[in-house]
Amino acid sequence: MEDEPVRQAVVGDVPAVKAVTDAAYRPYIERIGVVPRPMEADHAANVAAGKVFVACGPGGDPVGLVVLEAYPDHLFLDSIAVRPDAHGRGVGRRLLRFVDAHARALGLPEVRLYTNAMMWENQKIYPRYGYELVERRVDGPYDRLHYRKRLS
Repeated sequence: MEDEPVRQAVVGDVPAVKAVTDAAYRPYIERIGVVPRPMEADHAANVAAGKVFVACGPGGDPVGLVVLEAYPDHLFLDSIAVRPDAHGRGVGRRLLRFVDAHARALGLPEVRLYTNAMMWENQKIYPRYGYELVERRVDGPYDRLHYRKRLS
C-alpha cells in the first residue's frame, strides 16, 4: 500500500469518502458524546471543491483520506481518516507526508489542525509527525486541541 499515490478525489469517490470517514470516526461518538464533525460534512461538496485527497489500497478503492483547505498563511488539515481494516499499513503516515508536500507545493509555511481532546490517540500521533500543541479551545460541544506544524 505504501507505493499507491495519494490522489485528488473525484465524484465517483464520494460514497467511499463517506464510508471511510464514518468508519474512522464512528468509534468516537460514544466517547465524545456527539457525532464528530467530519461525519456531518458535505462530502460531495468537499470533493467538488477539490478539498479531498484519497489514499487507495491495492484494489484501487480509497482506504484513507484527508480534507484540506488552503489559507493565505497555512494549510488546514480539516480531517484525516483511515478505514479501520487498513490501520497499521502506513496509510496515515502516507497521508500526513502528502499533506506536508501539498502545503510546500502551495508555498505555505505551516499546516494546522485540531482534534477533539477525547481522541487521545491523536495526541500521541501528531507530535511524532512534528506537530506542536498550540492551544486548547472549546467550540460549542467540541473540546479541541489545536496543533500546528511549521515546514522548513
